[in-house]
Amino acid sequence: MDKAKRLGRMRQRRSWRVRKSTHGVAGRPRLTVFRSLKNVGCQVIDDTTGQTLVSVSTRDKSVRDQVGYGGNKTAAQAIGKMIAEKALAAGISQVCFDRGHYKYHGRVAALADAAREAGLQF
Repeated sequence: MDKAKRLGRMRQRRSWRVRKSTHGVAGRPRLTVFRSLKNVGCQVIDDTTGQTLVSVSTRDKSVRDQVGYGGNKTAAQAIGKMIAEKALAAGISQVCFDRGHYKYHGRVAALADAAREAGLQF
């Protein structure tokens, strides 16, 4: 099997394993994280309706002006703070954290800690 295919399958299996225990409902939606080399983003999703309630990314024009480079911890902390502010404004105070296939360290942990400090409960 091709190495890239094998790695993709391993990522998908890790993602399923994490998702199995984190299911977002209307009262407690799911906070998902996306991380690439140059950007960080997250969404708050209600899995019962399949709708994205709130989203923030370093690719957004307003965020890009504030953050600059989106591939570091300071950008992840800014995104965590912004997602918490938007979620609280939308009436969402509790979420379940879905890290996807990423390890909980570095930018993912910085985003989660900043969201907690800004008022979101995990």
